[in-house]
Amino acid sequence: MSRRRVHLAAHFPGVNNTTVWNDPRSGSQIDFASFVHLAQTAERGKFDFFFLAEGLRLRELKGRIHDLDVVGRPESLTVLSALAAVTGRLGLAGTVNATFNEPYELARRVATLDHLSEGRAGWNVVTTSDAFTGENFRRGGYLDRADRYERAAEFVRLSRELWDSWHPDAIVADRAAGRFVREGAIGTVRHEGAQFTIEGRATVPRPPQGHPVIIQAGDSDEGREFAASSADVIFTPHGTLEDGRRFYADVKRRLAKYGRKPHQLKIMPGVTFALGDTEEEAAENAAEIRRKQVGPQTAIAFLEQVWGRDMSAYDPDGPLPDVEPDLSGGVSQGRTQLGDRAAVAAKWRALADEKRLTIRELVIEVTGRQNFVGTPQAVAQKIDEYVQAEAADGFILVPHLTPGGLDEFVDRVVPLLQERGAFRADYTGTTLREHLEPA
Repeated sequence: MSRRRVHLAAHFPGVNNTTVWNDPRSGSQIDFASFVHLAQTAERGKFDFFFLAEGLRLRELKGRIHDLDVVGRPESLTVLSALAAVTGRLGLAGTVNATFNEPYELARRVATLDHLSEGRAGWNVVTTSDAFTGENFRRGGYLDRADRYERAAEFVRLSRELWDSWHPDAIVADRAAGRFVREGAIGTVRHEGAQFTIEGRATVPRPPQGHPVIIQAGDSDEGREFAASSADVIFTPHGTLEDGRRFYADVKRRLAKYGRKPHQLKIMPGVTFALGDTEEEAAENAAEIRRKQVGPQTAIAFLEQVWGRDMSAYDPDGPLPDVEPDLSGGVSQGRTQLGDRAAVAAKWRALADEKRLTIRELVIEVTGRQNFVGTPQAVAQKIDEYVQAEAADGFILVPHLTPGGLDEFVDRVVPLLQERGAFRADYTGTTLREHLEPA
């Protein structure tokens, strides 16, 4: 069996408590220079793509804008189109919601990005049944949760019909060195489905990649099936070796029913990291980052999401209160729901009692930790081991600082991956799709 190559991508940080905004090195979420810095760092590291998330509503806590989140979310495809001018090989992938957009218009925008970047566009397809987000749109939160992936799958199929509707040689040169469209080279797309009915012609020529790369982020059974049928990359939360191998095997086995090969879908968990010159220093750095990510206010905010009540009177450095959760409602809007809050609260209480944790210590314990902690050599080895063990095809790195949080990884870890023969020394292709192909 040949050696598997590691795929790497960079996620622009900003939302959730991963980003440490009170660090003096933290920069702007809006300034274009921030996007340029991270994207050019990723390209210097020969990453497959730069990944920009998007939110359609600012999240709220107890009816107020949640000020621990970024306030201001630029539109993804606009930013990526600008980045196309200051990068040359790096893939440019943006999150765009399939619930609150229309296929004709979005297929046009994504095709435009693919042309501007000469074949480097990616679209992260997300869905929502959240009525809170839907209030920003005319039709509101009408979409049932069960219909989200049905709409998304039809959305992607229809987008591909639109991209394919121009013959590859549709545009030809005339005698005066102008350009015109050959008669009959643009087909009419007629589509009537459960979610969409359209009849028309695409206004943008077929994208350089044919189909821009499709990314999917979701862990439900429906999400896994959608990824197996329609996606080129799946962005997952499974960061441990054991969970990663189970997820990897499950999703890859689903591909055959859609006539696809395992290499046609890349599984790339989102991960964080903390480096140090020694293992001890790396562990200290990781602990310090986690304490910054979960400050007193953040600890109480997480507790309130589970308990469904105002917990601001409690000391974050004190014990978990005896009060039971209020399951009749919630205090946060726009966040991913935690499922059975009574079960989550019981699990948290048991863990706090077992380890004698304060509220803040508990939240630090349960809200995740750095996936890769150690010296650059140890981190490079661990990343390589995950890929060779088929726990992932690669990783989407989520730094804790905007925009310089990727610098140390590119400077210190990437060269070691290259020395191991696990990562490209330079780009061999020009499109994002080529970056994702087997070496």
